[in-house]
Amino acid sequence: MRRTTFIGITLIALAGPVVSQLAFAADAGPAPAFKAHALTRPELDALLATPEKVLIIDVRRPDELTAIGGFPVYLSIQLADLENKLAFIPKDRQIVTVSNHAARAGKAADLLASKGFKVAGAVGAQTYEADGGTLLHITPPPPK
Repeated sequence: MRRTTFIGITLIALAGPVVSQLAFAADAGPAPAFKAHALTRPELDALLATPEKVLIIDVRRPDELTAIGGFPVYLSIQLADLENKLAFIPKDRQIVTVSNHAARAGKAADLLASKGFKVAGAVGAQTYEADGGTLLHITPPPPK
């Protein structure tokens, strides 16, 4: 009886960390639907330190850019149009794709990488700002 109790208590004690790891994994949310690297703020800041070597492609709608903010220099191509605009994208720079939380940016990065572009990764503008990064907020001119 003592041996059975000892084994039962040991199994319960060992199960605790496993259960907590499973709970942590569940809280982390689903895995991203893209293969591209999700850039952190420090990684993006390091890339932006050499602007002549990087190209930012923002795949958000124009209203998202004005409402949320973006980066000072970028190429704006919505995700649905990206494959038709590949000829206009230079292949001599590392590419960073941008969306609000990196989901669309990740898909864009995967597409570009599959077409032979040098993709550094994907970033979410809102995630970047929440991590302490600074976005440029553009006020559109009033209608005439």
